[in-house]
Amino acid sequence: MRIKFWGVRGSIPTPGESTVRYGGNTACTELHLDAEDSAHRNGNLIILDAGTGIRNLGNQLMKDGKNINAHILITHPHWDHIQGFPFFRPAFVPGNKLTIVGPEAKGVKLAELIAEQMNKIYFPVNLSELEAEIDFIPMKEDTINVQGAKVQSFFVNHPGFTIGYRISYNNKSLAYVSDNEPFSEETAHLFTNGEAEVLKLFREYHGDPNDRVRDFIKGVDVLIHDTTYTPEQYGDHIGWGHSHYLHTLRLAFEAGVKTLFLFHYDPSLTDKDVDDMVARSNREMKKLNYSFKLCAAKEGLEFKF
Repeated sequence: MRIKFWGVRGSIPTPGESTVRYGGNTACTELHLDAEDSAHRNGNLIILDAGTGIRNLGNQLMKDGKNINAHILITHPHWDHIQGFPFFRPAFVPGNKLTIVGPEAKGVKLAELIAEQMNKIYFPVNLSELEAEIDFIPMKEDTINVQGAKVQSFFVNHPGFTIGYRISYNNKSLAYVSDNEPFSEETAHLFTNGEAEVLKLFREYHGDPNDRVRDFIKGVDVLIHDTTYTPEQYGDHIGWGHSHYLHTLRLAFEAGVKTLFLFHYDPSLTDKDVDDMVARSNREMKKLNYSFKLCAAKEGLEFKF
């Protein structure tokens, strides 16, 4: 497998001098099932989320002038995870095929969630006017096959119906959990925007509720996980649906992952702040004898495994 990050921020794009090194675009990661593939059109291209980073990815994909066949896996329809799709050039080109996968909301189908942001009140081109072939696969806690890869989804602790993905192919595996908050009964009353059905899944899980996530990602080669906050910030954002790096490090260790990517940085964090988060994470790992590889996601970074 091969991944490349095109957007690593959460909530809102953060362009400017203070975010140049890690990048200011919101969530989008390119995944190739075959690490050596560069054709982008044989169906083994998976795109994780469609934040503003997908615009630059689309421009890059268009450079070879060939038809594109890709699956776009959406974790949830918050703006920072879908707002780049209307600017994804391959969607405007006949002959391209896009399959959008993701959760639905109560009473709102997946196609409607994507189409609404392209309502002509907000955007000059409707979804129905795009010339690529676009299909939709709604997901709950499901398993589908994508070009021979096993793609599994599960609900995480985040407002609305939000899912994480586990992708397995040729004895390699990746877990993508862009938005997820530690669950505890002491703070559960603050999860006022959480879906009752999802919170019930955590409450009724055997043992520590967070083992629900740990067990799903167990043993993956690569984990990309929400690291929105520092521990100091998290205290003021309980119930917002995001993790701090101490929780993410512990989760990666307990799940036995090989490589962890910190991801989905808060808009307030500058490049220097992310550097500090990495340094503090490395000190924590040394203190606790965590042995997995730690990386910080940043735009343009590629990783093969």
